[in-house]
Amino acid sequence: MKTLIEPFKIKMVEKIKFTTEKERIKILEKNFYNLFLIRAEHILIDFLTDSGTGAMSDRQWAAIMMGDETYAGSRSFFAFEKAVKKIMGFKHVIPTHQGRAAERILFSMLAKKGDIVPNNTHFDTTRANIEYNKAEALDLVIPEGKIPELVHPFKGNMDLTKLEKVVALKHKKIPIGMITITNNSRGGQPVSMENIKETSKLFKKYNIPFFIDACRFAENAYFIKLREKGYQKKSVLEIAKEMFSYADGCTMSAKKDAIVNIGGFIAMNDDNLAMNARIKNESRQEV
Repeated sequence: MKTLIEPFKIKMVEKIKFTTEKERIKILEKNFYNLFLIRAEHILIDFLTDSGTGAMSDRQWAAIMMGDETYAGSRSFFAFEKAVKKIMGFKHVIPTHQGRAAERILFSMLAKKGDIVPNNTHFDTTRANIEYNKAEALDLVIPEGKIPELVHPFKGNMDLTKLEKVVALKHKKIPIGMITITNNSRGGQPVSMENIKETSKLFKKYNIPFFIDACRFAENAYFIKLREKGYQKKSVLEIAKEMFSYADGCTMSAKKDAIVNIGGFIAMNDDNLAMNARIKNESRQEV
């Protein structure tokens, strides 16, 4: 169905504060031009992150009011788990309060000093969690992805030639490989299905676990539908399922394509890794 208007009604507005140019300059100087130090009340339009920029639906808000907050065995968790498994197909699903918490759990288990974690481009929180554990967050996006004015259907792709060289030489120092879809730190550029598949093959060749940073997986699936040969007649769900079928697990901030106002998760197939992740997750919540 095509329409000239958005197929939804907006039921709530949020007041924002307008600042003058002089006020903004003063705020920047006071905070040493570090955007992370500026208070949210001084921000008119936030380009620092795309997290939490979507509006939840009436059914999502209703689900919050009907949520089961039982300490253990909550039906809300099982509904959440079922939804994640339907799309991504991973055996274990572990909720976290944020996507960055999922990253911290994952890399605290796998990354150590001297290790290398390749990715097309690491998001800033992913990079921080890797470097906190004294490992190297290595970016290997294709050259086209570094040229803003260049037109290319999948500028978020992994540079497979560079990746193959790194993995062949350093595989013993690579505890995990990643790919971010869409490539958030490169302007949300999409990654092709072929590139995800070939990236997976390279990591699996050396028995390196392959995880997807699923920040904008639905958007990436839609770009594949629009731009990649052979996917025009497939649904976004079918494309998403295929993307995740090439991976061993994923991390996700649900404040992006899940369009919720808080939360994230880590999902995987490995039983032992999942058990360790649950222990770490529980210990952090207790603290």
